[in-house]
Amino acid sequence: MNIEILKSKIHRAVITEANLNYIGSIAIDEDLMEAANLIENEKVSIFNISNGERLDTYVIKGDRGTGVISLNGAAARKAQTGDLVIIVSFASMDFEDARNFKPAIIFPDQNNKL
Repeated sequence: MNIEILKSKIHRAVITEANLNYIGSIAIDEDLMEAANLIENEKVSIFNISNGERLDTYVIKGDRGTGVISLNGAAARKAQTGDLVIIVSFASMDFEDARNFKPAIIFPDQNNKL
């Protein structure tokens, strides 16, 4: 039996940009991506702490060291610059393997730095 389990979490990141005119996705600083074990094009869920919105999209690389967290395209309507969000991804794995799996969870500061 396989179950869905938390794989990656960026807890309380700050939205730095909401770009309605981009084709879609969420741009995440490459430093944060690596620390949270996320890869480009991976599906993520975003939970907006500031307004309660929830959405799914995919990750694109943001410039390393910039702290960028940019919601793009239609998703830009779900957040404003300065909103706090939780970004998560999940993985499907065997139930017994899941018992020992440890997700990558990071807590960036108010500037989206580690």
